[in-house]
Amino acid sequence: MELPKFKYHPDPIKTGSVEKSNNKCICCGKTPGYIYTGPVYAEEELENEICPWCIADGSAHDKYDAEFVDYEGIGDYGNWENVSDIIKEEISYRTPGFRGWQQERWWTHCGDGGVFLGSLGREESQALGEDFFKYLRSESNIKDDSEWIKYFNALNKDRGPTAHAFKCSKCGRLGGYSDSL
Repeated sequence: MELPKFKYHPDPIKTGSVEKSNNKCICCGKTPGYIYTGPVYAEEELENEICPWCIADGSAHDKYDAEFVDYEGIGDYGNWENVSDIIKEEISYRTPGFRGWQQERWWTHCGDGGVFLGSLGREESQALGEDFFKYLRSESNIKDDSEWIKYFNALNKDRGPTAHAFKCSKCGRLGGYSDSL
């Protein structure tokens, strides 16, 4: 069975937010072969309990008032570009989220939500090129060159600090942020 398409998180298997599983979805009662493994913000404990189809069609949000991305974190609580409530609802209620070390934020640009590329270590971040390197540094607020190089060299997608990369769906610019324990 083909996974649903997510505009803002096109490859949730690659990013680790969706995994093959024999778990039954608590929302639809089916065992579709995949389960969402990212964060769920709801009154009930729903981690590893919801299939990607119930996220995509909004039924998990409707049934459990579940959010998969913090609504207010879309646009970094007003620090990045503001986007419409329609876009925020699609990202928060019908898009798989991702895990970070701190509260996750969703990058915005050109009046739209960014497309999540993944959580990255140093090597993966370097592969995105100089523009991403510069953007990540500006977001880090680390002014000292040697301190920044030390921080950048420590990036690790599994142990932190970790970079979270996005791409603008309109202009193709890369953006995001890094966080650590």
